[in-house]
Amino acid sequence: MKKQLANMRDSIATARTLNEALPYLQRYSGAIVVVKFGGNAMGDNEAMEEFAQDIVLMRQVGVNPVVVHGGGPMINSLLGKLGIKSEFVRGKRVTDAATVEVVEMVLSGLVNKRIVQAINDAGGRAVGISGKDDDLMVCDYDDPELGFVGRPRDMRVQVLRDMFNAGIIPVVAPVAPGDNGETFNVNGDTAAGAIAGALKADRLLLLTDVSGVKNAEGEVITQLTPEEVRELTEKGVIAGGMIPKTETALMAIEQGVRAVVILDGRIQNACLLELFTDHGAGSLIRSATVEPRVKPREE
Repeated sequence: MKKQLANMRDSIATARTLNEALPYLQRYSGAIVVVKFGGNAMGDNEAMEEFAQDIVLMRQVGVNPVVVHGGGPMINSLLGKLGIKSEFVRGKRVTDAATVEVVEMVLSGLVNKRIVQAINDAGGRAVGISGKDDDLMVCDYDDPELGFVGRPRDMRVQVLRDMFNAGIIPVVAPVAPGDNGETFNVNGDTAAGAIAGALKADRLLLLTDVSGVKNAEGEVITQLTPEEVRELTEKGVIAGGMIPKTETALMAIEQGVRAVVILDGRIQNACLLELFTDHGAGSLIRSATVEPRVKPREE
């Protein structure tokens, strides 16, 4: 009897959660959400499986998700096994011709297909591509001293829209072509921001290994405007590894993304918490002129 009552309570809680999620499900039906996936979760089978289930559920309720991934630890591991030593300029790795070959093998091969398989195993339809496919993301040299590190210049995202229409979840490796046959390694956050901007995405979710943007007291700031981000950066409150992420957020918003969320990918069901619950799961950055998080779909 006690077990039956416990099961009933669980079922009621589940039904209540679904009911509370209804306005969010309506809000995001048909929306484009770009998710940057990386960090420790990529090397954890359980976390990978959970992430894949979240992405499949998003697609099931009418969201058009695009997954953009990194793969730094896997690249470092293979470079070490191959005995390829890295040089650094101002603390940044130089990507020479030998390194960029390893980058493409790892990102477009090992990592990309692992994510695709996880999504397919969860019941979705995922297809892996890179920035080279259909010239999705054509790059220039970001900094000649860093070698084959790319900065997106021309974005051709129709291939992603075609995949949405076919019910397919795109999984994008941040490897891109140049004008003269080069292959570029692109920072995963940068690639995700460029793709989100070109798609005019409703949300860009940057999954990280931290809880979000923090104030001077170390508390997570749940909502910020671009002006507040710039002010906190000037004061040194936003510093270190958070700066590239907030720069990506500002760039994406300038290009037409409705809002960017920097959130902790280690939290269980982080994407679902952010999109479909009241409190979210990280720091949301959007212009003060953009409409509230929940609004009828006929906006």
